[in-house]
Amino acid sequence: MKFQDLLAYQNSFTLAMKLYELSKIFPKEETYSLTDQIRRSSRSVSANIAESYRKRDYPKHFHSKLTDSDAENSETQVWLEFAKSCEYINEVIFNELIQDSIEVGKLINYMIQNPQKFGVNSTNS
Repeated sequence: MKFQDLLAYQNSFTLAMKLYELSKIFPKEETYSLTDQIRRSSRSVSANIAESYRKRDYPKHFHSKLTDSDAENSETQVWLEFAKSCEYINEVIFNELIQDSIEVGKLINYMIQNPQKFGVNSTNS
């Protein structure tokens, strides 16, 4: 299996791409703040999932990278709240994207709670 086969990776990548497209409509003055932040945090979710999978021979590193991914996912939700509060996105779009993010979080947490299903050998701690 490769990391691209992981459902958490696939869903987080899809969400990051949705946010990339959406952020194109943000005002120009947000280029180096909200636009940059939401793109960075959403992309970091996928990147950290990929890194965690490659570090599965080291359970503590696997866990650490997944918690980093979960934190980036939460940060993405904060930027979405700002986008909604600044009226760059409406309630319907906000709710859809938050729900996508929550689902990604559930998948990440499943990986954290079930490392053995992802090839993590607990004897290598």
